[in-house]
Amino acid sequence: METPLIGISPSIEKVKKTIQQVAETCLNVVIYGESGVGKEVVARKLYEMSARNGNPFVKINAAALPETLFESELFGHEKGAFTGAERKKRGKFELAHKGVLMLDEISELPLPLQAKLLHVLQNGEYIPLGSEKEIKTDAWIISATNRDLKQAVKEGKFRIDLFYRLNIIKIHIPPLRERPEDILPLINYHLGKYSSELKINGFQELKNPALQKLMKYHWPGNVRELKNILRRFLIVNDWDQIVDELALEGKAAPAIPAENEEFPFESGIFPALLAENIDRQNPLKPFSLKKMKKKAQDRVEKELISYVLGKTGWNRSKAVDILNISYKTLLYKIEDLNLKKPYGSFDISN
Repeated sequence: METPLIGISPSIEKVKKTIQQVAETCLNVVIYGESGVGKEVVARKLYEMSARNGNPFVKINAAALPETLFESELFGHEKGAFTGAERKKRGKFELAHKGVLMLDEISELPLPLQAKLLHVLQNGEYIPLGSEKEIKTDAWIISATNRDLKQAVKEGKFRIDLFYRLNIIKIHIPPLRERPEDILPLINYHLGKYSSELKINGFQELKNPALQKLMKYHWPGNVRELKNILRRFLIVNDWDQIVDELALEGKAAPAIPAENEEFPFESGIFPALLAENIDRQNPLKPFSLKKMKKKAQDRVEKELISYVLGKTGWNRSKAVDILNISYKTLLYKIEDLNLKKPYGSFDISN
């Protein structure tokens, strides 16, 4: 079944054009975009329009597996290669031979595995764990990330040589809030799809006032959030209720100063930082800007992550979607920022 790429905005039209230009080349692609924008949809569209569409499309999520298992998942292993390896296993590279291998959340790939992936991309071969036999591979690599890989390279978290191997073609999918003209086509398509799947007919028509409110909503979960809302609408069959719920969620979002807004030196977290680090009697006395920046960043992160965790009832899976970070990064932040659940609350992981 063909994967539709829904949208009429200039940015989505540009993505469609790029897909047409790239699909037959099979050059390595990195798809950038926030969580929920539809990166896998674009990857599958590339696959469907390529000459490889009769061969497998295989996906692996770099953020979902621990480092100890990722190598086995990617390259496979022989029986007895390690404790628990009770049978031979084919890796994703082997399964994707002559097809497409989608590396989702590529920025989360640990550095040691980045080196091994680079070797495979350079030489077109690899050795499964516990084996001595090299396996040839011919998989078209399509990667996806919600992070800036160039920034990850600057921070030493991503290999520059691997970046240039993967990032031959770059496709950026803007968040839904930046392309509101795509909301109505998405609603029309997915309502038709879900109403058929759920066998629901005769639902309430979406009228202009409700549509305008939906177009002004900030959509932190992007298209994925919209799809979930449409499923909910088909059950309650009340656009006003759905829009009111979104309005309440929107009001709860923390205010973030605009870029051109004057630096809030006398408000928010900064008075406390100033008190700790600057002599208020002599504000021009030298101090470490780097340390101040780090402390401010940590405090902002702590407040925002605490806020989101509180609003989601410490549902970490929901929190990572809202914050647009990986599950592993959220766990690290919780520990690093010493975040604690309020007394009597539940710790929900999904």
